[in-house]
Amino acid sequence: RHGKLYQGSMSRAQQATRNTITLKGSTEIVTEFFGYSINSILYQRGIYPPESFSKVQKYGLSMLVTSDGGLQKYLQQVLSQLSEWLYAGNVQKLVLVISGLESGQVLERWNFDIQTEKGGVEDPGKEFEKSEKDIMNEIQAIIRQITASVTFLPLLQDACTFDLLVYTDNDVDVPQAWEESEPKYINNQQEVRLRSFSTSVHKVDAMVAFKTED
Repeated sequence: RHGKLYQGSMSRAQQATRNTITLKGSTEIVTEFFGYSINSILYQRGIYPPESFSKVQKYGLSMLVTSDGGLQKYLQQVLSQLSEWLYAGNVQKLVLVISGLESGQVLERWNFDIQTEKGGVEDPGKEFEKSEKDIMNEIQAIIRQITASVTFLPLLQDACTFDLLVYTDNDVDVPQAWEESEPKYINNQQEVRLRSFSTSVHKVDAMVAFKTED
């Protein structure tokens, strides 16, 4: 179970208002969730200047998404590849790592564990019971927690950078643009478990770990 560092493309979720979901619809919803949650973390943690984000309405919330062209392109590449791996059932987790720009020290790890219902991958047309409304309510709860995280996370004093790590199955073909990465763990960390959401095809469990004083 090696982690690999990835850069990706956002596929928009257009899930019909039904009470069932297939692998394709689930993949779109999960990919879109990661796009909005990554943007939210980068904004909340001040990795990019606040004026480089624009407000949009999503999940019944006012969300902030980057208007920085370079970051948009990077996230698009990452999410495009992530979507392919989600559809194939090859993703174990996605981790957003925040490090000090000068020190290189890992300060935060936003960890999203992904479980996939194998029956949905083996039979892509199979329908699973779960309403879009219930899924969106669960996602909204996680996004609210990310927004509220500034109340308990230590202030990031120095300029920081971020990496996206994707843990895949070992036999997955990796595009040349991706490089194998170290897991980038934190020394002396504290963890806060966040909520999870499930589409009935994919389940995502969220957690943030942050560095405590040495």
